[in-house]
Amino acid sequence: MKICFLGAGALGSSIGGTLALHGKEVYLVDQWQEHVDAINQNGLIFIEVDKEIRVPIKAVTSPAELDKMDLIIVLVKSFATEAAIRQALPLIGEETVVLSLQNGLGNEEIIEEQIGSEKIIGGKAYVGGVIQAPGKVIPGVKGKEICIGEMDGSSTKRITAIARELNDGGIITKVSKNIKGMIWDKLLINVATGALAGITGLGYGDLYKIKEIEETAFAAIEEGIAIAKANNISLTTEIPLQVWTKAAVGLPYEFKTSILQSLEKKQKTEVDFINGAVVRWGAKMGIPTPVNSALTACVKGIELKNEVMKND
Repeated sequence: MKICFLGAGALGSSIGGTLALHGKEVYLVDQWQEHVDAINQNGLIFIEVDKEIRVPIKAVTSPAELDKMDLIIVLVKSFATEAAIRQALPLIGEETVVLSLQNGLGNEEIIEEQIGSEKIIGGKAYVGGVIQAPGKVIPGVKGKEICIGEMDGSSTKRITAIARELNDGGIITKVSKNIKGMIWDKLLINVATGALAGITGLGYGDLYKIKEIEETAFAAIEEGIAIAKANNISLTTEIPLQVWTKAAVGLPYEFKTSILQSLEKKQKTEVDFINGAVVRWGAKMGIPTPVNSALTACVKGIELKNEVMKND
C-alpha cells in the first residue's frame, strides 16, 4: 500500500517512520518546513536509548506534490482537520481509505463532510512519541497498539487488509467491531488528564500525586460516561478509576499531554475536541457538564493569555 500521513508530528513521525523502517511505502505531509527539510536531507532520525537510526522517507509540505494513495492516515490537530482534508483531495482516488487516529471527538464527521462516509474508517492510537528536534523523534510504539474499524462495526476485506499491512509494518494493530466505543474510550482518557495537565503545567508523574486533581479528573470522566451511556455507546469501562489508571499506563514520569505541549509552545490546543466535545454533547442531550465546562474555559483562557503575550 501507498500510505500517506497528514501530520508528521510526534505520532505521525513515530508510526510513519516505523512503517518505513519495515519497508512500507510511506509519505509524510507536514507544514513544519524545518522538519520536512531535515527529513529529506538526513532521513527521519529515530532516537533510541543508545543509538540513532536513520529512516529514509519522503516528506512534503503540500499534498499536491504526491500521487493517489491507498491509505491516508490523518494526524493533524483536530482544529486543522477540515483544511488538511481539502488540501489532500488530489490524493484520494476511488479505492482510497482515510483513517483518523486523532485525539478527541468529531474528526470523522468533519472528514465525512468532505469525502463522504464510504471512504472513512475510525481508529485510536495508544502509541506515543516525542519530537526532539526537526527530523528527530523518540518513537513510542514498542508494545503499544492502535485499534481500527469500520464506523458501522462491520467486518470487511479492506479493514482486514489494512490491519495486516500495519502489523507487517511493525505497528501492533487490532480490528474492533466497536470503533465508536473505542473512540469514546480514548476520549475519556484525554478528558481525564489533558486539560488538567495543561492548566497545572504538570507532567504525568506529578499530576498523579495530587488527590484533588484525581477527584476533578474523576468528575470530568463521569460526565463523559453519562453522555456516552445516553447515546448507547458501549464503553470498555464505566469506572473512572480504571480510565484514570489506564491514561498513565506505560508512560514515563515526565510525559506531557498534547494540550500541555501545545500551551508550552503557545499554540492553540485541541481542548474543543476533548473536554469541549463533552460539553457540546452534554448540551445536546440536556446533561450538565460543569467540570468539563470549567476545564475548557481555563484552557481557553491560557490560550488567550499566550496569544496576548506573543503579540506584545
